Amino acid sequence: MPEVKSFLLEMPVQGEGAASLRPDTVTVAAPRAEEVLVEVAACGVCHTDLHVIKDEVAFPKPAVLGHEVSGVVREVGEGVSHVKPGDRVACSFIMPCGRCRHCEKGLEDICETFFHHNRLAGQLYDGTTRLTRDGEDIAMYSMAGHATHCVVPSRAVFPLPDEVPLPEAAVLGCSLFTGYGAVNTVADVQPGESVAVIAAGGVGLSIIHLARAAGAERVIAVDIDDDKLALARELGATDVINSAKTDPVDGVKGLLGRGVDVAFEALGSVPTVKLAVDMLDDGGRAVLAGIAPAGHTMDVDITKVVRRKLRIYGSFGAAASTAMPEVIKLAAEGKIDLATLITHRFAFEQTAEAYQLLNERKILGRGLIQTNPALA
Repeated sequence: MPEVKSFLLEMPVQGEGAASLRPDTVTVAAPRAEEVLVEVAACGVCHTDLHVIKDEVAFPKPAVLGHEVSGVVREVGEGVSHVKPGDRVACSFIMPCGRCRHCEKGLEDICETFFHHNRLAGQLYDGTTRLTRDGEDIAMYSMAGHATHCVVPSRAVFPLPDEVPLPEAAVLGCSLFTGYGAVNTVADVQPGESVAVIAAGGVGLSIIHLARAAGAERVIAVDIDDDKLALARELGATDVINSAKTDPVDGVKGLLGRGVDVAFEALGSVPTVKLAVDMLDDGGRAVLAGIAPAGHTMDVDITKVVRRKLRIYGSFGAAASTAMPEVIKLAAEGKIDLATLITHRFAFEQTAEAYQLLNERKILGRGLIQTNPALA
């Protein structure tokens, strides 16, 4: 069982104050059946991890976060045949068991085993973690990618073609994977449709990029940051609205003469969810992809939803077995602009600093921890 470098989220020694990220050494167990040991090349900096750091999403501590990983396979467990040691891979943050009632229906993104064991308890599917420190169990957030090595269930590990650069491929596993699920699976955006995307962060920008790739005729980015809106234009937005200066509902209707066919909410807040519903055209779809702090509830006009036949969907990732190969294919074909989406790069030692900058809204697109540049 090798010892590896990691960033641990843990409470202060005295038990007072907020949890924080600190560098430490943990022991990583060998992969068990249907698991893969990955040496991490890079890991994305995601708002969902920030929610955990700020205790807005409950999760056991101490823990290793990080759920957007690319790297090289170092060891495989029994029953793994689709990858082998030495393969370049990307990992999806949804790690489906493949056996529960939802997985059997193709709904891998709401895998019961994943939610029960990993999202609630920080464990893999035998009810144990692969990480320890001095005999103490360390919780795993997805695959616990903010470390030099991680153990990943094999159904969440995907080989990369040579055309896809290894470090940048990390963001395929959450930001673009989530965007693909929202655009192509949940909303099923069709050529010629109009789309609004509220919040042009990492996931919002991915939605913008993929909506244009799906053939949306108008893609309207909504944010309060002009720099993020400029980046949204680079990634395919046809129009932008600074909602700190212009009422976004009026702005959308001013551009189109009506509401949009699809509105994506990528922030996770009560006011922006309401905006998404309010800017829909009759018969439109609102897709909620942002994670909100626990207990936040929607505030919508029920009569409008009923009479105008509005549809409100939740979207959390996608089915890994089908979506990740499609996302990887888009990247290999050059239809995903990873270089533009990734706006900030950090050394592994800067992991805590990266999340501080994310909290301060100083990362425009996606941040990337380059854990082991030598693997590139």
